[in-house]
Amino acid sequence: MAKILSYVEKDTWIHQLSGVTKLVFFLLWCLTSMLTYDTRVLVVMVVLSLVIFKISKTQWKQVGAVFKMIMLFLVLNVIAIFLFSPDQGTHIYGTRTVLFHLAGPYDVTKEQLFYELNVIIKYFAVIPAVFMFLVTTNPSEFAASMNKVGISYNVGYAFSIALRYIPDVQGEFTKIKHAQEARGIEMSGKASLISRIKNTSSIIFPLIFSSMDRIDTVSNAMELRGYGKHKKRTWYMARKMQRNDYLVIAFTVAFMVIALAVTYSNGSRFYNPFV
Repeated sequence: MAKILSYVEKDTWIHQLSGVTKLVFFLLWCLTSMLTYDTRVLVVMVVLSLVIFKISKTQWKQVGAVFKMIMLFLVLNVIAIFLFSPDQGTHIYGTRTVLFHLAGPYDVTKEQLFYELNVIIKYFAVIPAVFMFLVTTNPSEFAASMNKVGISYNVGYAFSIALRYIPDVQGEFTKIKHAQEARGIEMSGKASLISRIKNTSSIIFPLIFSSMDRIDTVSNAMELRGYGKHKKRTWYMARKMQRNDYLVIAFTVAFMVIALAVTYSNGSRFYNPFV
């Protein structure tokens, strides 16, 4: 069974970057996406994210299942925004152009559709960067790189274990899912969307309990090996910062500055095509 969101060694310049470089890129990229609602900036970010995703040679089978779940969450999120705040776009952009009426207080407006379009674009700007970070970063090298730049090795180990734990949780989820299906609980595309959500939610509690057992096993193993006894430690997997690392960090910082400057050039973080 192929594991999703797990590190796979490949011969690309992205894989050869330091884990710290990829973490800095990931954090600044996500921060930029959160701060801006400028459609022009977000579209550029989506294009760059897809290009980086392509260069990293990430295969669809590594991310396909998670991508589908994210898309489901995105659809539910967009619907919830409209249900609970149908005039959010009107308040933001200051105009109201009704396309058609649905029922009660729900009017479909150009402003609301444009606002929700920006929400969708924000997801697509970040998702490829998340996948790229997870599947191109060696957890052990990442922990060593963080420690090399002065971050406590306890923090580095926490990130390393988290990265290793993601494919393990996915594997455990698949096992529980297959066990549920063997008992006659339908979770495939044959069932309705509501039924699949309901049946999938029944996996959460077994997954939590199995995860707690795994956490207890790992913590006991680390304690038996004397983890944390010394303030410093040596590393088998360590990678020095190279020229490409500094170039990527410089590009990311420059892009963030330019993107935010463009975003706030009109005094607001929202690009308004209705004025």
